[in-house]
Amino acid sequence: MSNLAAMDLGAREFGVVTEAGTVRFERLLPGPIERVWSYLTDSEKRGTWLATGAMDLRVGGNVELRFHHVDLSPVKEETPARYKEIECGVETTGQVTRCDPPRLLSFTWGGQMFSGSEVTFELTPRGDKVLLALTHRRLGSRADMLSVSGGWHTHLAILADNLEGVTPRPFWSTHAKLAAEYERRIAAE
Repeated sequence: MSNLAAMDLGAREFGVVTEAGTVRFERLLPGPIERVWSYLTDSEKRGTWLATGAMDLRVGGNVELRFHHVDLSPVKEETPARYKEIECGVETTGQVTRCDPPRLLSFTWGGQMFSGSEVTFELTPRGDKVLLALTHRRLGSRADMLSVSGGWHTHLAILADNLEGVTPRPFWSTHAKLAAEYERRIAAE
């Protein structure tokens, strides 16, 4: 699949609001499940689509995430003005709340930024593919919902690119298009 075709496909896989403060995404990814799990938990592999950082895979374990969005694709582009303060990277921490390798991982998200929201990854084998369901809960506002929806959609598209062996799409231009669409899709408070 070409990168352009992958971008078009990714744009149709929108997250859905399942209840107040909760958004859920599903992706069918190339397996096996252990491979997808490694992209969630191994710092180097996670760094190709989301963020690097240590992850203590036990309930109560620390999660460190170091985001550097410009490194997620070899396609280089300018960081938008509204994100210039994180152009050189941003770090956040959390704690593992559930862990059942290689099927389930939950951790708190964003420290003070999202005041204790929680991200859950569920992996289910589907033949030679893996269904990844990502649920982000306890988001306090529409602004938080918009922020994580465009971000997760973009990061998951880059994860799919990596797992499918295609050049990862650029983060910022992909994010800009998706953020605008989520602005239309997620109802005002």
